[in-house]
Amino acid sequence: MSGLRGRGFIAVLGVLMGALLSAGAIHAQNVVVGVNVVNPMRASIADQSTLLGQLKAAHVHVIRCGISADDKGIDFARRAAAQGIKLQLILGPLYQPNAPTRPYRPSEFPSMWSGHPLSSADPELSHLSFQKLLDALDANGIVLAGLELGNEINWAAFNPEFPLPGEGKILSLSDLSHDPEGKRIADGFRQYVKVLAALKEVRDHSRLNRNTPLISAGLVGAADGAKLYNNKREDMVSLSATIAFLRANGLDSLVDAYGIHTYPSSGQPGNPVAAANRAARFTSVDIAECRAAGNSGGKPCWITEWGFPNAEFSCPTSDAARTLLVREMRGDFAQAAAQGRLMGITYFAWNSDPWARQPDADSVYRCGALTPSGRLAIAPLAGP
Repeated sequence: MSGLRGRGFIAVLGVLMGALLSAGAIHAQNVVVGVNVVNPMRASIADQSTLLGQLKAAHVHVIRCGISADDKGIDFARRAAAQGIKLQLILGPLYQPNAPTRPYRPSEFPSMWSGHPLSSADPELSHLSFQKLLDALDANGIVLAGLELGNEINWAAFNPEFPLPGEGKILSLSDLSHDPEGKRIADGFRQYVKVLAALKEVRDHSRLNRNTPLISAGLVGAADGAKLYNNKREDMVSLSATIAFLRANGLDSLVDAYGIHTYPSSGQPGNPVAAANRAARFTSVDIAECRAAGNSGGKPCWITEWGFPNAEFSCPTSDAARTLLVREMRGDFAQAAAQGRLMGITYFAWNSDPWARQPDADSVYRCGALTPSGRLAIAPLAGP
């Protein structure tokens, strides 16, 4: 009898394991897979059409980009929809004409862009702009894949609330309450939440997009206590501190997912130790705050940017190393998806900026074709 009970237990355990694996595969299959398209509005109509044709041929169904809030932007969205491509649309807050501006200083900070501090964002102007755009999308029958407000607001490059130079550190949650620079950035985060509330109200009353996922700004994966990537004092707020502060100010009542950007080290592709280190950092930093839908402790994450550079621009493309890295990273994504903690992954990037003088090392469409790493990056996500 004990042998029968043992075999019965093993059989039940097998059924349970099978169910868990099946659930993990289902979660992975439900993850939205897309690709970033860099500044499509800078391209000519002919080049946009070529781009959309390439995306359709590669079976891409979701692209992350911004569009102009005018007829040209709506026309691009309409032509994308005609090719079976939905936009994961990036929007920005609106500002009064007299809002303060941090100027561009290319000689000192070439990658730190000009713009208005978040604390000057105007929720009412933003509401009007969002309403006009969503109304136009509704009128043209355009359903979006997602709505994402802002980009990398926890970093000096895209949030002019940060002074340049800063303090030369990654700010903590405590810094947002006690440090002079941190308190200034916290004011901007609070205003960001107000603009996010305006976008949610417009989204909720849209005819076609009321169920479109609302995603927070894609956040830089900065770790608490880590050192900055350079010595230029281009500050950041850690990922965990940013999400904790925004949550304390109402984020979870507004968004369906936290936007996360992850750019792991590309060193030693194929090396198991390097792979384990990348996986450990992804788990402990990038998705540490992600929770399955319905969990009161947070929201799922949407990896709105991820990728690896390949600075080899010869044709045909040499892409074996990057392909190894992409395959490895998708395995990490599959594990997170199996836990219900991942809602989408959007690779960066399909193309180079149309105004760029040379190809972007991040691009995967080169030499007139999609690279092997690009084909893998945009494939449906399999179970772990």
